[in-house]
Amino acid sequence: MSVPQLRMESTKGQIGITTTQPVQEFEQQPADLEIQQPKADLSIETTPGTLTIAQSQAWADMDLKPISKRIEEFAQRGYSDWLDGLSRMAEQGDELMRIENGGQPIADQAKENGEDPMLEFNIGFVPSPFSVKTNYEPPKVNIDWQVNRPIIESRINKPIHGYKPGKVQIDMKQWPSLIIDVTGQEIDQKK
Repeated sequence: MSVPQLRMESTKGQIGITTTQPVQEFEQQPADLEIQQPKADLSIETTPGTLTIAQSQAWADMDLKPISKRIEEFAQRGYSDWLDGLSRMAEQGDELMRIENGGQPIADQAKENGEDPMLEFNIGFVPSPFSVKTNYEPPKVNIDWQVNRPIIESRINKPIHGYKPGKVQIDMKQWPSLIIDVTGQEIDQKK
């Protein structure tokens, strides 16, 4: 008696996977920026300095006077000399009135009227010290300024984003199979 045999032959199934990678693109543009800086407003006002020099006293010390000053001095000197002469004549007249009191008033008066008085003079400087007067007023400077703020304008640019999705493709690379064969002889049965 022979036993039948089953013979099986199988082939495994195989899956094929094809993948396309996704692509992502990303670009960020910088912001658009405009900046303007106005100049500061500046104003400067100056008053010039002044120097005053008065040298009329120095000129007068050197006897270089204007004619109006000379006329004024001569008039004052003439008036003063007239008063001095009037006073001297009155005094001498009083002395002559009292001639009986003794003394020599006529000789004394002749000597006094005949001689010039002794002039006194010491060291002198021409022109006299500090005869030139100076006065100085320094200049004045007024500075005024105003700061202007910058003008800033900005625009944000949105990012540029591109995306291409990937793909996965699945297919059967090899289909599964099963082959079954029956082999062997038939069994005889004797009765």
